[in-house]
Amino acid sequence: MWELTDGTRHPTGYWAEELAMPHRIFSEAGWSIDIATPGGVAPTAERFSLGIAGGMPGHRRRITAYLDTIAADLTHPIPLDRVDETQYDLVFYPGGHGVMVDLAFDETSSSLLTRRLRSGKPLALLGHGVAAILAAKNPHNPRAPSPFADYQVTGASTVEEKLNPFGRKIPWYLEDRLAEIDVYYHKARIPFRPFIVQDRHLYTGQNPASSEALAHCLLDDIG
Repeated sequence: MWELTDGTRHPTGYWAEELAMPHRIFSEAGWSIDIATPGGVAPTAERFSLGIAGGMPGHRRRITAYLDTIAADLTHPIPLDRVDETQYDLVFYPGGHGVMVDLAFDETSSSLLTRRLRSGKPLALLGHGVAAILAAKNPHNPRAPSPFADYQVTGASTVEEKLNPFGRKIPWYLEDRLAEIDVYYHKARIPFRPFIVQDRHLYTGQNPASSEALAHCLLDDIG
């Protein structure tokens, strides 16, 4: 649950399209996919992502139907602290406001992301999933600049948040926090349009509309 600026509490989770679309694209390409969460807790789709904010009715139905096909994997994810990221060709973080509640402050995720970035192997984050890099620290000097400093990234924009009545009440905005860790933030000129940024082996997508573009970019690069 997330306490908003008006004192109400909002249940958060992953954004349905940002998990379902890349998962489908990777799966259809023959990739083997594991899902991991903090503590191995079954993730919950953010309810807004299944409503009008999730797109046209037909699109939402397709997303929901696909999530139903992977329900077993979603129900029993791997605990994040058991993940050996060196065994994976790609580490991928989908978005949803849930990331801003937990992974943006999670030490296990912080360590995984820092190791992955330094490994030079592909790492991708989408939408609010980019908030997870806020937790990343130098393990030998927590006061040192973020390992992600000077990287080019995108992620959920403040404009997009404020165009949603709910987004006007959230405690903080990802775009602001990214500026604090000295990454170079970019966004689409038009809100809610697909937009991706690649800097070396780090791939980021701005929003749910970027889900397919980011997945196909990764598929083309990784094979």
